[in-house]
Amino acid sequence: MQPPFRNDDLDLEAAVARARPQLLEFLSHHPNWLLTTSRRFLPGVVLNGLDGITDHKVKVSVLLDLLEKAGPATWKQFAQSLCMECNLPLDLEILLLSSAGEGNLSQKQEAHTDVSAQSSVPKGFAQRRHCNNSVSDKDVKQQRLDSPEKYRHLLIDSICRRYGSRRAAGAAAQEQTQPLAFNQAFVNLVIQQSKASRLKERTDKPREGVAGAPKPEECADTAMKVSDLFRSVVPSGTTKVIFLFGKPGTGKTMLMHWICQKWAEGALPQFLFTFLFEFRQLNLLKRKLTLKELLFDLFLQPEDSPDAVFQYLLENASHTLIIFDGLDEFAANMDMSSSSKGGPTLTSPMSISELFADLCHGNLLPGCTVLVTSRPKRLPDFLLNTVDLLAEIWGFDHEKVEEYVSRYFHQYSFKEQAIAHLKNNTKLLSMCLIPALCYVVCICLEYLLLKHQMSVELPQTMTQFYIKMLLIFINKQQGEHAGGEEAQLNCNRKAILGLCDLALKGLEDKKLIFYVGDIPEHVKEFASLHGLLTVFEVKTNGTCPEAGYAFVHLSLQEFFAALCLMVSKRVDKNYLKKKFSLKSKWTLKNEAKTEFMESFHIFLSGLSSKECRTFLMLLAEKDEAWVQDKQDTILQSLKKLAATHLTGPKVIELCHCTFETQDLKVAQHIGSLLNFKYEFKNFRLTPLDMSALVFVMNSGQHLTYLDFAGCLMDVDCLEVLAGCENVEHLSFRSRRCGDDFAAALSKSLQGMGSLKKLELTGGSMTAEGMTNLVQASSQCLQLEEINLQDNRIRDLEVKRVMDLFSRMEKLKKIDLSSNNLSLNAVLLLAKEVVMCQNATELRVRYQSMKDTVIIYFSAPSGKVPRSLHLRWEEKKEHVTPTRHVKLCLQDCSLSSQHAEEIIAILQSCPSLSEVDLSGNKLGDEGCSCLLESLTWISISKQLDLSQNHLSVNGICSLLKSVNTCQKVVEVQVSLCCETAVLRFTADREFASLPPREEPVFSTDDQQNGDENQTPTASKKIRLTDSRFQASDLEKLCAVLKECNSISELDLSYNHLGDEGLLQLFRFLPNLKMLSSLKLNDNQISLNSVFFLAQSLSTLEHIKTMNLSLGHMQVVHLTFWERIRVRNTSRWRSSFLAHPKHEAKGRCFRLKDCRVGPEDVTRLCHILAQCPQLTEIDLSGNSLSDQSIERLLSFLPYLCHLTLLSIRNTTFSPRCMVLLINSFNLCERIRMVELRSSENAFLHLGASTRSQKTSCRLTDCAIGQGQIDELCRVLEQHGWLAEVDLSRNQLGDEGLRCLLDHFYQVPVTCSLNLSHNRISQDGVLHLIDAFATSGNTTEVQVSLCSKATLIIKFTSRDDPRKILRLAECNFQPEHLEKLCLLLEKCTGLTEYISSNNNMTVQAAERLLHSLRKNPGPLKISIEEPWVGKESVTNLLELAVQACGNITEITICKDKTLFQLGIKFPRCLEKVESVVSRLHLYKPGIKHACFYQRVREKCAQLQELRWSHVELHNDEAEMLVRILLPLPELKKFGLTSSSIMPTGIDYLITGLQNCQAIEELNLGYMELSSAAIPKLVLGFREMPSLKRLILNHNNISNDGCSRLTEALRNMHYVEEINLSHNNIGDPGLMNLAAVLLEMQNLKRIDLSGNSPSPAGGEKLMEALAYCKHIEELLLSRNVFGDRTAVKLALCLPHMTNLRILHLSENYLGEGSIHALSEGLPCFEHLRKIDLKLCGVTDDASKSLSHGFRQCPSMEEIILSWNALGDGGARELASALPGMEKLKMLDLEKNRIGTRGATKLAEELAKCPEIQFIRLWDNPVPRDLAENLTSQDPRLCFSFY
Repeated sequence: MQPPFRNDDLDLEAAVARARPQLLEFLSHHPNWLLTTSRRFLPGVVLNGLDGITDHKVKVSVLLDLLEKAGPATWKQFAQSLCMECNLPLDLEILLLSSAGEGNLSQKQEAHTDVSAQSSVPKGFAQRRHCNNSVSDKDVKQQRLDSPEKYRHLLIDSICRRYGSRRAAGAAAQEQTQPLAFNQAFVNLVIQQSKASRLKERTDKPREGVAGAPKPEECADTAMKVSDLFRSVVPSGTTKVIFLFGKPGTGKTMLMHWICQKWAEGALPQFLFTFLFEFRQLNLLKRKLTLKELLFDLFLQPEDSPDAVFQYLLENASHTLIIFDGLDEFAANMDMSSSSKGGPTLTSPMSISELFADLCHGNLLPGCTVLVTSRPKRLPDFLLNTVDLLAEIWGFDHEKVEEYVSRYFHQYSFKEQAIAHLKNNTKLLSMCLIPALCYVVCICLEYLLLKHQMSVELPQTMTQFYIKMLLIFINKQQGEHAGGEEAQLNCNRKAILGLCDLALKGLEDKKLIFYVGDIPEHVKEFASLHGLLTVFEVKTNGTCPEAGYAFVHLSLQEFFAALCLMVSKRVDKNYLKKKFSLKSKWTLKNEAKTEFMESFHIFLSGLSSKECRTFLMLLAEKDEAWVQDKQDTILQSLKKLAATHLTGPKVIELCHCTFETQDLKVAQHIGSLLNFKYEFKNFRLTPLDMSALVFVMNSGQHLTYLDFAGCLMDVDCLEVLAGCENVEHLSFRSRRCGDDFAAALSKSLQGMGSLKKLELTGGSMTAEGMTNLVQASSQCLQLEEINLQDNRIRDLEVKRVMDLFSRMEKLKKIDLSSNNLSLNAVLLLAKEVVMCQNATELRVRYQSMKDTVIIYFSAPSGKVPRSLHLRWEEKKEHVTPTRHVKLCLQDCSLSSQHAEEIIAILQSCPSLSEVDLSGNKLGDEGCSCLLESLTWISISKQLDLSQNHLSVNGICSLLKSVNTCQKVVEVQVSLCCETAVLRFTADREFASLPPREEPVFSTDDQQNGDENQTPTASKKIRLTDSRFQASDLEKLCAVLKECNSISELDLSYNHLGDEGLLQLFRFLPNLKMLSSLKLNDNQISLNSVFFLAQSLSTLEHIKTMNLSLGHMQVVHLTFWERIRVRNTSRWRSSFLAHPKHEAKGRCFRLKDCRVGPEDVTRLCHILAQCPQLTEIDLSGNSLSDQSIERLLSFLPYLCHLTLLSIRNTTFSPRCMVLLINSFNLCERIRMVELRSSENAFLHLGASTRSQKTSCRLTDCAIGQGQIDELCRVLEQHGWLAEVDLSRNQLGDEGLRCLLDHFYQVPVTCSLNLSHNRISQDGVLHLIDAFATSGNTTEVQVSLCSKATLIIKFTSRDDPRKILRLAECNFQPEHLEKLCLLLEKCTGLTEYISSNNNMTVQAAERLLHSLRKNPGPLKISIEEPWVGKESVTNLLELAVQACGNITEITICKDKTLFQLGIKFPRCLEKVESVVSRLHLYKPGIKHACFYQRVREKCAQLQELRWSHVELHNDEAEMLVRILLPLPELKKFGLTSSSIMPTGIDYLITGLQNCQAIEELNLGYMELSSAAIPKLVLGFREMPSLKRLILNHNNISNDGCSRLTEALRNMHYVEEINLSHNNIGDPGLMNLAAVLLEMQNLKRIDLSGNSPSPAGGEKLMEALAYCKHIEELLLSRNVFGDRTAVKLALCLPHMTNLRILHLSENYLGEGSIHALSEGLPCFEHLRKIDLKLCGVTDDASKSLSHGFRQCPSMEEIILSWNALGDGGARELASALPGMEKLKMLDLEKNRIGTRGATKLAEELAKCPEIQFIRLWDNPVPRDLAENLTSQDPRLCFSFY
């Protein structure tokens, strides 16, 4: 090959043109020298015209033109002079010498001049050397040029021998046996370029895909040619780093060889020198090198003058190309620290890492070009920051595959057949896109076509191809005579296994190159013969090179390594599991977890397929079970990997592994574990990747979500994706997705039969691409949503596109946001949407960051969905579905010019629901035009004209629309907030309104008589935050006056002031339907407060008045149905028209207003004149004692007042006394309640004094010193029923003082002293007083956290005397004193002790102490030792009690021991009993104990044992002694066991209980055999009233037997069969019996399993149980039908007191039916609707029903779906429920508004004990605030 710059081959003109820019720059600094020199070569006449040119560059340019035109000879002379006389840059000098004919240095004598002898003349004008120099300047330069040029020729020859066409003899012979080396003619690869600038910005950001590559979404990737790689993009003299990455087999190494070859052929003239280094060879270096050693020792030594050559390289670095191939194969660390510190020196030895880093940084050989290749691995940070050009080698595309296959088969007649075979097989074609695999496929295809030209069956996977390739190579060498595959494998087994061992050991040791000594001879011969190993020279230093061996491709080494694991007898399952893992990301920045194992796991997976089993058996010489065991290990590992968290690339790798197994069960399992969503971000996907992914997805049984975000993929991937049947949601997000991508995707959509949602966002698709895509999508009938956000659609074909959309029956949503659609396109779109039959909404909004354009569709009209409401069933055939369209055109710059067009669009749609035109520029003119046409526009919900630059005139136009369009029901306007919204009523709602009532005044009757004939909807007008002043009211009122149907008027947040308020109230009589008026924040004064209070008298139908002059002023009035005006002189006659309103109460609230005593007096005078005023709230007004005293003095004059509230006011001690003394000021006061010295509530009733009165002073810091004054006030009132002094500071002394007062006055009263710091001594003092006092009936004490202390007094004779003591922490001395005190209490009827540290001995002492007058006494002891003592021991304790035992209760789960004792008139002395028992010997003592039990329990009536374990003697005593007792009436044995005789023994004993009335065997696990025996026992129980058999697994048969027995039991009052297994048969038999049970009062059938039919039968039977009081039917999964039937039957149960329906989902219809039946329950006390699905919709009817239950005490609505609306409805009902004590609303959806309303209404309900609100979405601070105001609101769990 000739040098590229020979004069023979290079045109002079071209050479001059190439050198001219640099030459011009150089000579412009030396114009005088150029002019002088030019005179030697040019005529003087030519140079005469140059004197006038002053610009040096222009003058130099003209001179160069003249020299060039003078001819080649003149130019050559000039060039030689220039080179000899000037110190030019070397690259310029070389170019000039070449053009002068002196570039062929091979023809010149070699110079051996050292670098140190070279001229060091500085650049610029050169000085002439003296004659005594040994060598002339030209000779020196010639020496400098000769050696580099010779070295260049050596490089060219060397590279041609290695990679070019001049290969060593024999290469052609080996060509057919070299498997993965490109021996065919080179076919260009597909290379995609990315911008590397973004790469430097993300060195620390984590990546999911290719580490080191920029986010594909951020790069402008373009296809490029190889020549484009070397185009200069960096400044001259700067190192350029080119990084090429590509997946295995894409041809990176082959491309590098080809580049070297092309350079040697002269195709890359910009490079004078090219070096190629392979990292796999650099791995072998153990020593450090200098740059010179790297270039010369490891690549090629110069023949002479190495220093001169090296210096030349340094000076011409910009013309040097250094290639580093296979960075991923480098075994050493590579990081930022690799770069040498303090700057490198040319003579400093460095590691390969440091050399590489410094070359890339430009620290060494600055200006050179560094080309690096790698698999997609995490790159070192320093490389991320230095890459100038980044590109990915994709391999082949379809065109390249065809070209390659065509060249491969060019000599065969079946070439076209081979090409066609690949084209027709998508999977094979996908494989061939990887060049290495393409070559393997061609080898196999060639072999099969030669052997079987008619029938060709190629392998399915990469692993199978490699196996086939190996067999083909063996077969080619040994020929057909060698036998079949089995024989050939047997022949070469040893060599193959040796090659496998070599491959695995190399990977484990990070070794890719092997020396002769590493490879056994027979392995080397086999591998070399079959082209599996390649041999080359390895240079590790300047000495003789060695022979190195490597697998021809790394993937081939991975294949043999994987094969080794599968066939080696040394590899067990554990080792196999350890080696098998998915390719991991880098654990460190520079170290991979599994180096050199890119495809290793894929080959392992492939070898685990059934198709490879025979091959493995032959190679391993093992049976099928042995091989299958190893294969199963791999498959199980694959399954486990699928259950872990995997990133996108790992999911793809897992899919490849799964595909290689070809196991459908494994694929199905893995597909089910991938969470039904595949997310792939920012990495490239190949068709081969897509094939593996589709294989896994199609194998799964679930629909999946496939998301590609910023992923590189070509259109071939979409062809593969077309076969994906299980994708439900498909998403692409990439700017590369343009019209071509959309067109390709369109072809693939029809194959996706399950696709419901398609997203193509963030792309560059235009309207053309969208139309094509929509055209294809219209054929996907199941498609529901299309998202085309952020493309470049702009002007779409609206009509055609909407026509296509209308054909898609299931389409729900189209998103065209962020596509810069023009306004014209939007209006056309709006026009088509309102006309489209299945379109329901168009939402358009233009914003600075994102434009929103979304179209919604509905399913085609068909059958009306069946209503869940039973009450609607009859009407459903009359319901016709109507399409309602919502049109939203926000911020679209619509002006008044568009008004007519908008009106035309709106009028063309007969059924608009909402129209949003906010954020436009319609102005008053455009809005008025629109509003004038409102009558002819059908809008059912609202029209939004906000932010359209409206003025007051525009607002008047809005208000006028209230009159012109009767469907307008609300106008909401705010000038400050630029809000303008009109709301409408639907046509059918409007038509259903009742006729308007006649107006009040006769004059109005006459004027509006015609209007009364048409229905009028009530209107809501909100004119808020518009800065209206009193002067604006005249204009507004003139408009409002025309509309007399306004129900709500809101003028809040304006500037009306007192004058405007007065003016407005003069206008109010015109608003005859007004129900609400708001004037918040209108700058009113206290004078307006008095005026408003006065209006309660002048405007009699004001319902409530809420006023506040605090931080935010509040004026809110609500009205009854009509407003009636009274003149000051006389009443109008119209008041007599509707007297029914006069009975309704009215409310006045004034808050946060500083009023003094005089103001209070004036206010009270006004309020006293107000009729029907029932509630006054003066909270937060800082009332003084004098103000409160004056307020209380007016109470007798407020005749109808029921509640006076004063909250958030700090009361002094004197003020508290004043409030308590109000009892004596007004006899109607029923309760005075003070909380926390800040909140006071006075509840007033009727004037009669028969009702009980209460005084509650809680948490008011009352101490001993205030007791006397308090009691003196209370003693003046003789009707106290309750005194609550809980949470104060009385202490023991205060208790003593208080008791002294109460015992002096005969009173019937409940005294609550809880939480008053009472000690044990105080309790004992209380017991002492209790024992001796005749008017104390009950004492309840607990000293635990509850700190309860309640005393009940009576002034009447009451036989009861009850003492309850719980957790008092008594010590022995306290217990002893307690016993002494109880001995004096001979009237005690009940003693209950719970956890008071009472031991067994103390209990014995207590039983001896408790004696009383003739009559019953109940003793309850609850202590931990009760649960540990045996039944016998507890009975021994029982018989020590005085008197006769009538009741024995033992509940070990509750540690409860309870006795009922009846004292006769004469008692045997205990001492004699004890002494008599001790006289007996042990043997006799046992019998005597039985006898003593029989004697003491002779009058036993109740026996209840729970959670006991009865042994033989105890069971015998129960059955033989206790059960036969003649007076036993109640027996219960629950959750117990009888050892060992069992339940049958007990049932036998029950036959002796002839007087039994109550039998409880709950939780006894009665067997099916026990029920018949129990039924036999019922015959002996004629008096049985209560039968309890809950939680016993009773079946239908058992229930049927029980019901037969119940037929003859006419006195039964209670049946409990809850929580059994009773279904329809059993319940139907029971229902038949219930018809005859007229005495039944309680039935519990909860927790069974009836069907709707069985449930209905049961409900019908219950209707006949007239006397039933308790009905418990929880957890029966009743449906609507059963619940409605129950609701219909309930009114017959007029005596019902308790109703439990919890955990039955009740539909809205059944809840309404139940609500309608509630008024029938006069005695209903408790209703449980927990977990019944109660919603806000049902709350109104429920609340109405509750209000009509006069005895209701407890309502449970927890765990439902009640929100604020439901809570507000319930709250409104609370004041009407006088006996309600508890409302449970836990675990609902009640928020701020609901909780606040509940607290507000709770203040009116003193009888309610608590409302539970745990786990509702109420803000914590609000919950704490509400609880502090009223502790009855409980937000905590406990």
